[in-house]
Amino acid sequence: MTAPLRLGVNIDHVATVRNARGSGYPDPVRAALLAAEFGADGITAHLREDRRHITDGDIARLSSELTLPLNLEMAATEEMLGIALKHRPHAACIVPEKREERTTEGGLDVAGQQDKLAPMVRALADAGVRVSLFIEPDAAQISAAVALRVPVVELHTGRYAELSGEEQVVELRRIADAAALAAKNGIEVHAGHGLTFDNVMPVAAIPQVRELNIGHFLIGEAIFGGLGPVVRRMKELMETAR
Repeated sequence: MTAPLRLGVNIDHVATVRNARGSGYPDPVRAALLAAEFGADGITAHLREDRRHITDGDIARLSSELTLPLNLEMAATEEMLGIALKHRPHAACIVPEKREERTTEGGLDVAGQQDKLAPMVRALADAGVRVSLFIEPDAAQISAAVALRVPVVELHTGRYAELSGEEQVVELRRIADAAALAAKNGIEVHAGHGLTFDNVMPVAAIPQVRELNIGHFLIGEAIFGGLGPVVRRMKELMETAR
C-alpha cells in the first residue's frame, strides 16, 4: 500500500502582500491556521536573509501558535542556524539563496558544500530539528545527502513545472528515479516548486514521495477561490493521484 502523501503549505507570499504596503495584514499566521483547518499537514516559511516576506516576528508567532509541524526554510548561514536553534521548528530545510533572485532558483549544491553543511546539519539534528536539503533530482546530490546523514531531501520540481510534452516526461522520470534512489538509501523524499492543480498529479503519484510543499500557486489561486477551498482542492488532487 502506498504511504499517505502530506501537503505542506508555504505562506511566504501572504507576507509578500502584507509587506507591499507595510501594514499588518494580510497576516501569514492567520493564513497558516486557515490552511491547517482545511487539510494542510504542515506549514512552510522561508526566512530570507533580506526579510523580503517572512519576518523574525512571523517565525516567533508561528512557533508559538501553530499546532501543525513548522518547516523553516533557511540559507546555510550562521545567522539562520542561530534562529533555527532558538525556535527549534519541527524541520529545517536548507535551501540555496541569492539576494537578486525572485524565488529559489534550483537546488542546493550539497556535493560541493559538504564541509560547510556538515556542522550545520549536526547542530540542527542535535537540537532535535529534522534536517532537509532542497536539491536537484540528481544522483550526485543524493549521494552527498546520504554522506551527510540527513533524514530528508526535497526534490526541486521547478524545471518539471516549466517544461511540457516529452521534455516534461523526461524530467518527471528524472524526479522519480531520484526519489527511488533516495528512498533506497533510507532518506524520506519531499518535492516542491512550481506545482499547480494542472501539474501536481504526476509528481504526487511517485510512490516514494511523502510530502509536497506548495506555496506561490496556492496563495495566488486563493485570490479567486479562497485559501481554504484551494488547499482542500490541492489535497483532493494529491489523494486522487495516490
